[in-house]
Amino acid sequence: MLPNVRLATISDADALSRLNLEFNGGDKRPVSEIIKCLNSNNELVAVATLMDEVIGFGCAQSFKSFCYIGAYGEITEMYVKESARRNGVATSLISFLENQLHSRGVKTVKILTGRDNKSAIKAYELSGYVKDDEVMLKKKL
Repeated sequence: MLPNVRLATISDADALSRLNLEFNGGDKRPVSEIIKCLNSNNELVAVATLMDEVIGFGCAQSFKSFCYIGAYGEITEMYVKESARRNGVATSLISFLENQLHSRGVKTVKILTGRDNKSAIKAYELSGYVKDDEVMLKKKL
């Protein structure tokens, strides 16, 4: 059974907090902070549900720069509960986010994931993404 995928609402904040804890570890994000983000960000947050249970989420953003014609998008986060994996949930989330980005004028989407995250890379490749030769550099401030 394929999941239902939709934009997250504030009623999903508690489930998002629990799933984010599974995904990122550390401290559980307060529901109030998640609600604030859902109400104020330009970020797209999609949830996948199965029988009314939130089993995964994906986040995306669109960006515009004077350097490029048109907007570009990035799928920034993706998580599916372990018990729901390998059932098309990630593919459904990716497709939904791509459609949402396309409606914002996005023509190109990029995804950053760990080079050793083979299951995520496979899911992205199944959705038509190809490895790029970009190098990511980061610095903590």
